[in-house]
Amino acid sequence: MDKEDKEHSKPQRAIGGMRDVEELLKKKPGHVHRVLFKLKSGNAKLYELQKLAKQANVHIQQVEEKLLDKLTKRHNGVIALCHEKPVMPWNDTRKILLEVKQNDIPCRIVVAANLEDPHNLGACIRSSLALGVNFMLIPSKGSCGLTPTVERSSAGALEKINICRPGNLEVALKELKEAGYQIVGLDGKSETSIVGFEFSKHLVMAIGGEDKGLPPYIRKYCDSVVKIPMSAEAHSYNASVALSLALYHSFY
Repeated sequence: MDKEDKEHSKPQRAIGGMRDVEELLKKKPGHVHRVLFKLKSGNAKLYELQKLAKQANVHIQQVEEKLLDKLTKRHNGVIALCHEKPVMPWNDTRKILLEVKQNDIPCRIVVAANLEDPHNLGACIRSSLALGVNFMLIPSKGSCGLTPTVERSSAGALEKINICRPGNLEVALKELKEAGYQIVGLDGKSETSIVGFEFSKHLVMAIGGEDKGLPPYIRKYCDSVVKIPMSAEAHSYNASVALSLALYHSFY
């Protein structure tokens, strides 16, 4: 492995220490993917930080101290794992998307739920930018963050696309549906083929994780769930390939 590969294979940037994590949560919450806290610390200051993280809609986890030590020795019981690019808050994104719909401007949104493979997420970001997607929504938990590997796999697209992490993705989808956006899920087991399917110019396209597929909480808001035809010998499409095919198809 060469120097460049080693650099991009690193995990998310870890920032430890109560003061630094508090500063991030107060001033730059969009930079934070999740916050790791020492399990059963009994520290009242850490409890206050947990409340601050929740207020900022940042996912928190309780972990053994040895895991924190692996990320950085300077942590005082708390570490923030940071995105390579800050994500947009839902309130700002919602305002833009509702105005777009009211003005009847075409808009494409991708929901990438529970993608744990950073190469896959990076490829989805790259395809989304190439195929005219305006915004990508990712869940606040249950998927990988915007890591160096995601950045490299996106081939520069990460810096050019709007990415939002709603505190509650289910609520965000409900609001988009009520605003008149068409929500279409991708699932290889669906009975509805994408061939001949009519897409709206105000489209939300949702894909699920590599193993779990489209989550039920997303599926229930879908106006339709479609499949992409494939050879009977094939098991399934890679998530980024399926998204690319579906987005391309939605234009024609």
